Amino acid sequence: QVHLVESGGGLVQAGGSLRLSCAASGLTFSSYVMGWFRQAPGKEREFVTGIHWSGAYRNYADSVKGRFTISRDNTKNAVYLQMNSLKPEDTAVYYCAAGYLQVGDPRKYDYWGQGTQVTVSS
Repeated sequence: QVHLVESGGGLVQAGGSLRLSCAASGLTFSSYVMGWFRQAPGKEREFVTGIHWSGAYRNYADSVKGRFTISRDNTKNAVYLQMNSLKPEDTAVYYCAAGYLQVGDPRKYDYWGQGTQVTVSS
């Protein structure tokens, strides 16, 4: 059974930083594209960033470029999201997801974590 477990969320002031982690089990982690998505209250789930199984290719939503960095460690079955210069509009539940296509469409991802709340105060 596949499990993706996010951690590292919390409350931070605007301009601060957080590092999210996602621990994966039950799948051949190094074969999967990993993505981070977020969902704010009353809004659709949106793509934040994705990373190729090799770690060589990364893509980001325009709203987070230059502030967020995705990385992965295939030896630990983990993916990370370093979030700097956080803004109140970054407030959302953040989800990690695993799939085979490095795309922004959440429907293309096969497995999802339960999410972790990130709240940025102004």
